[in-house]
Amino acid sequence: MVNLALAQFRPRKAAYRDNLAALEAIFRSVGTGGAPADLLILPETALTGYFVEGGVRELAREADQLYRDLTAVHAASGAPPIDIIVGFYERWNTRLYNSAMAARLGPGGGIRHIHRKIFLPTYGVFDEERFVEPGRHVQAFDLSWGKAAVIVCEDAWHSIIPTMAALDGAQLLVIVSASPARGIQPSGDQEGWPASAVHWEGIARTVAAEHGAYVALVHLVGFEGGKAFPGGSLVVDPQGRVLSRAPLFEDAVLRVPIDLDEIVRARADLPLLSDLETHLPHLLDALNVRRETGRLPGPPLPAGSSQDLTWNAVAPAGAPTKPTPVVVTANGTAPLDIDPALTRRWLVEFLKDEVTRRRNFDRVVIGVSGGVDSAVVAFLAAEAFGPGNVTAVRMPYRTSSSESLSHAQLVIDALGIHSRTVEISAAVDGLAGSLGDPPTPTRLGNIMARMRMITLFDLSAAIRAIPLGTGNKTERLFGYFTWHADDSPPVNPIGDLYKTQVWALARHLGVPSAIIDKAPTADLVAGQTDEGDFGISYSSADQILHWLLSGYDADKIEAKGFSPAEISLVRRRLDSTHWKRRLATVAMLSSTAIGEFYLRPVDY
Repeated sequence: MVNLALAQFRPRKAAYRDNLAALEAIFRSVGTGGAPADLLILPETALTGYFVEGGVRELAREADQLYRDLTAVHAASGAPPIDIIVGFYERWNTRLYNSAMAARLGPGGGIRHIHRKIFLPTYGVFDEERFVEPGRHVQAFDLSWGKAAVIVCEDAWHSIIPTMAALDGAQLLVIVSASPARGIQPSGDQEGWPASAVHWEGIARTVAAEHGAYVALVHLVGFEGGKAFPGGSLVVDPQGRVLSRAPLFEDAVLRVPIDLDEIVRARADLPLLSDLETHLPHLLDALNVRRETGRLPGPPLPAGSSQDLTWNAVAPAGAPTKPTPVVVTANGTAPLDIDPALTRRWLVEFLKDEVTRRRNFDRVVIGVSGGVDSAVVAFLAAEAFGPGNVTAVRMPYRTSSSESLSHAQLVIDALGIHSRTVEISAAVDGLAGSLGDPPTPTRLGNIMARMRMITLFDLSAAIRAIPLGTGNKTERLFGYFTWHADDSPPVNPIGDLYKTQVWALARHLGVPSAIIDKAPTADLVAGQTDEGDFGISYSSADQILHWLLSGYDADKIEAKGFSPAEISLVRRRLDSTHWKRRLATVAMLSSTAIGEFYLRPVDY
């Protein structure tokens, strides 16, 4: 029997010493209470956080230094000897790596193995190859109880890597990960779990069952710059069954005993690894021949046959030359459907992490307009911080709709949150009257929006609170906001939800139906509505935006039932407003330009 302890760890960004000190309590906890842990596993980049960008060079440690630091903390804890695997940014041989170290702490201790991440994601939110170099090898290594292997995050997504570890004799494959959660769509049997977490579990179960080995997958937890590390660490047995899971979005230490004899039974029942050992040399030989000659070995094929390993691109007789795209969705769900319970919990945890844990604020202020977006943010904030720590601010102008005020009051009354009403007419009119020429309605609306932000930020300073943003994804992509006004608050929980998704979440949260069902309006000009300004409904706009951002061209979107005029309208809105979603452009004159060469994340 081997007693595993998976520490689902929430690091403070770039605070190596603080994170190291936090391990003392973990060492103490896993070394007591029944059978002490034989192996403690911490996630990828556990001692620094993952998205540190240019900070890697400051935070990277040589393995010997890390081992000495871990040894000192372990000794201070008074815990018994233990094996440990921990992910860290490594400086080795004048280069930087994303690595994992396996070591023995205590008498007879020392470094047992270093694995340097091989596959460095550089797509989507990832940019690893800019800051670290790839490793070149994977192998199993001996610990005090048997043979293990460790790989880092994306290494596990390439099946050859766990296969090589198993062929090298690993009884336990450890995957350390800092994988941000993605996907709030309903997920069938695993309702309430992010789609990426469901996918990770599938990988772990497949790796375990195919190789007849235990798999321990340990995830980072917490938020970095709005990206959620969900936790949900787990251990899978050699039959591919999940033995235990850690919770989502919480620090946790998962204790799991494993029986190495189960590996013998699993491999006897399903000798896939043995089969692979038999056939792999021949398959590799065939691959080498293919590389050298362009042909597979073996007898000649009949005339007209092909040895091309790519798909045959010639359409069969009678088939359309332009295939109709098919939308494949899990469980028959539409692409923009959400799991509202998961979304709610995710955003509540995001608010707690971003406002309280990272910025050390307990209170928030929200401009509550009477619309659904600010209502949803108020409901989420009240759940995250308690009603007594939320202040809703109504900021009417003299032409504002009375309905906006009454609907904002519905939210205030429903939640029992604090409220303030600040009349902005005098301030807006004072500025407008000082400009010389009377501003156009659009300019006046921009002055109102910016005056509301001045009000929110001043009140936030008065009560030591953080202003929360309330702009949804559709508005942000359409540029339908006042620059340096609606987009100014430093924390926004709904900025990655399309308007139709905000409506779905609002229904789940219990936002009053009078707010959900009315026509959305910025209420800056009398009679104005969002959809009237757009010239398209939110329902159509959201779907077209989704397909455009997913890489579909106009023809394929048109095949889904949208008109060329609708697609063109949305495309123009999207393409003409990129500047509004970025900070000011600064002339770059040096090789230390901020945001170009000097890269530090917002929460560094």
